[in-house]
Amino acid sequence: MSKIITLDKLKINEIAKVISIDSKCELKRRLEDLGIIKGSTIKCEFTSPFKDPTAYLIKGCTIAIRNDTSKYIKVKKI
Repeated sequence: MSKIITLDKLKINEIAKVISIDSKCELKRRLEDLGIIKGSTIKCEFTSPFKDPTAYLIKGCTIAIRNDTSKYIKVKKI
């Protein structure tokens, strides 16, 4: 059984389901508008040369998210 981790811990080419976004995240509404909602599938595609930000594939779009934001997104690997 997979444990719940934060999105910043997801490695390249790993796929996960979004469990929740911590309410402390200032960008929660913006992330939800981008499709990062409970039950969504998200894939880590690649990282920038300095490992921040990281690009994720969600609902057919690639979105770059900084690590200080992705640590508020809880996911479960699938």
